[in-house]
Amino acid sequence: MLYGRAGEQAAIEALLAAARAGRSGALVLRGEAGIGKSALLRWAADAAAGLRVLWVTGIEAEADLAFGGLVQLLWPIQDRLAALPGPQAAALRAVLDSDRTGGQDRFVSGLAVLTLLSDVADDGPVLCLVDDAQWLDRATADALLFAARRMAAEPVAILFGARDTGFAAPDLPELRPARLDAADAGRLLAERGPVPPSPAQVIAESAGNPLALLEFAAAQQEHHIAAGPLPVADRVLAGFRAQISALPERTRLMMLIAAAEGRGHLPTLLGAADVLGVGLADLAQAETARLLDVTGTTVTFRHPLVGTAAYQGAVLARRVVVHQALAESTSDADCRARHLAAATTAPDERIAAEIVRSAERARARTAFAAAAGLYRQAAHLTADDGGRAARLAEAASLALAAGNGRQAAELVGQAQPLTEDAKARAGLAQVRAAVEFEFGDARAAGRLLVAHAPSAEPARAVEMLRTGARYAWFSGDRETVHDADNALDGDDPLVRGLAALVDDDFATGLPLLADYVARAASSDPGRTYCAMILGDDTTTRELASAEVARCRRDGLIGVLPAVLQDLAGAQVSAGLHRDAAASVAEAVRISRDTGSHRLLSRLNAVPARVAAIEGDERRCRELAEVPPDAGGVASTAALALLDLGLGRYESTVDRMDSVLRGPLRYTTAAIMAIPDLFEAAVRLGDPGRAEPAFHRFDAWAQAGGQPWARAVAARCRAMLEEGEARYLHALELHTGGARPFERARTELLYGEWLRRAKRRSDARVPLRSALEVFARLHARPWVDRARAELDATGDSGPAAEPTADNPLDRLTPQELQVVRLAADGGTSREIAAQLFLSPRTVEHHLYRAFPKLGVRSRRELARLDLG
Repeated sequence: MLYGRAGEQAAIEALLAAARAGRSGALVLRGEAGIGKSALLRWAADAAAGLRVLWVTGIEAEADLAFGGLVQLLWPIQDRLAALPGPQAAALRAVLDSDRTGGQDRFVSGLAVLTLLSDVADDGPVLCLVDDAQWLDRATADALLFAARRMAAEPVAILFGARDTGFAAPDLPELRPARLDAADAGRLLAERGPVPPSPAQVIAESAGNPLALLEFAAAQQEHHIAAGPLPVADRVLAGFRAQISALPERTRLMMLIAAAEGRGHLPTLLGAADVLGVGLADLAQAETARLLDVTGTTVTFRHPLVGTAAYQGAVLARRVVVHQALAESTSDADCRARHLAAATTAPDERIAAEIVRSAERARARTAFAAAAGLYRQAAHLTADDGGRAARLAEAASLALAAGNGRQAAELVGQAQPLTEDAKARAGLAQVRAAVEFEFGDARAAGRLLVAHAPSAEPARAVEMLRTGARYAWFSGDRETVHDADNALDGDDPLVRGLAALVDDDFATGLPLLADYVARAASSDPGRTYCAMILGDDTTTRELASAEVARCRRDGLIGVLPAVLQDLAGAQVSAGLHRDAAASVAEAVRISRDTGSHRLLSRLNAVPARVAAIEGDERRCRELAEVPPDAGGVASTAALALLDLGLGRYESTVDRMDSVLRGPLRYTTAAIMAIPDLFEAAVRLGDPGRAEPAFHRFDAWAQAGGQPWARAVAARCRAMLEEGEARYLHALELHTGGARPFERARTELLYGEWLRRAKRRSDARVPLRSALEVFARLHARPWVDRARAELDATGDSGPAAEPTADNPLDRLTPQELQVVRLAADGGTSREIAAQLFLSPRTVEHHLYRAFPKLGVRSRRELARLDLG
């Protein structure tokens, strides 16, 4: 019987009911030790009639062991692994077998857990109970949180119990179990009996904490409870220590062995006990005192605080002896390394090397956080400063791979004073630069890389200089771009090209980047970046699409959002706004589900431009709040385009003038927005305000050779010269379909010129063409302008609406992705693997999409135009 838990039970009942109805859900029970989280989890298990229950319990002693918690989850259902897609099955087999490798991406195990739970749920709804989540190893926590966030249509419920710190679960709903009021506390005391001599005092001292209530009541049977300044949990811990200290020495030793072993694995515990001259019989008095239970092959403390009290109450020398005995007794190499580390109080290279081997096993399984912790332990056991620095550097690199930038920075800070070796310090600088970039300081990152590159090995030095130059370009650090170019003697086409561009030497820089795109390896991410700088939309889309496909194929979940951002930008340029929305939506979901929040604000620059084109001022302004880097320039350019479309020309000029006077004036986002500035200045009757900027754009367009860019340059000249030939030349260059929005703008301006020239009949042709494109793009301000111009020509056609109803507009971005893959013949399982969803979620999206599209089957879907 639970008292005072009606609200919590109702929330859990709703979670279970949703699972029975085929809807997934997750809930975190959050609170201090003893508040009743475990009791609520046990109640949930009892209430889960018709659900398969899977348990995972975090173990404090295993918090740094790779996938210790996930093994608990997978063990009863490991027979289902064979049905998973290849990379996912490999990831979970590596979880169960420390000698296997787990792929390249640490989030694949989370995707595999999602798919596995969905498969198990085919046999009936599932409830996952996760107790003491604050002690889960990081790899397990990441996998479970990823699965919990991406569940949608699975009959799966996940209920976490966690203390206030140690388990961050953003975006999941939380519920804090309430403290018991006096009435409920009294009823609990009466049920558990005997009632203590002064129940009112016990109730007051326990502060509504059920565990404290019962422990204080038991203690009051023997002695008076004095009020004290310690928190309730600390006073309970002190009470457990007092109970343990009253036990015989052999019993205390057995309890210490159990606490140090941590997992409750009786064979290992008894092996260590034999080494130390004690045995199972010595646990009898602890069992009688209800401090622990021995069942089958497991020893379980009544509450984790009992184990904490048993361990903390022992002197250091005894703990060391116990860990040494456990290291001798275990057959698990990683557990042996853990105990050896705990038993060692001075540097020991033999033990440090064993811990490093454990770290490498964790790395191979993508448990980067565990590997980082192990390398840090190995560093502390390393005698010489150089070796310690090298292992701390490895720990820092792994911490960064695990997404823990702050820990990586801390580890680099510990390593730097330990070595004067230039190559080692260059390696540390590389990690530190990645941390700085992760925290949003691209300028500092670029300077670190370029400054330390000369000390690195030649191949690493080139990599550092290239990356440093890109970071410097991204942050407006012209000087560092040139420093990188000088360090490479001007021989690297990528860096030489960037250095030329920061000086507006487009004739030198753009051909170099074009050559780099053509010659670089297909795996080089710089190719897509350079294609974007060139304004080569076709190549950008091809490269980004190929990279997206590779990420999907290889399960590179963590890398995918940035690649999708590149693809979305190219899709917007091509007028594929619906596709771009799907790309950005997926990137945002993955970024949130993987905890990669840094990219979220930069992703907004793409839909901000779409909102600007559509004239959605509220949305555009909301999305344009981004950091002051190159992403910020793109968002400012979006606001300037919004103002241009709404006729606020002075605001357009002011926005772009501030960008073009700033350190990021040379970036692609700034260059490509110059025509908007120029048009606004011309409409204000003051083209001279934008002429210097236009000459830069014209030089960029001619050097790059992209037809759409040369067409826009010709359009701007036509606005200055008021001559038809320039407009016709611009329209001729626009052929080929690139950048339809820009072509429509050229047609609009040409139509305006023709109308002013009293050629109203001629004006209707380009104006109608422009109106059609603007309507298709839902560009309301531009539709209104084109419609007004047509009206002025005497056009008697019907008033234009944005477009006829398109069934695809009724789909969510994810539904659009799913139906396109389904129309191409993909099975639900294949689509799920590509989109990092579960097959059930794919089926759910198809179920919702079919009636929106007016179809009833995949066969009918294949007949639709889903372009």
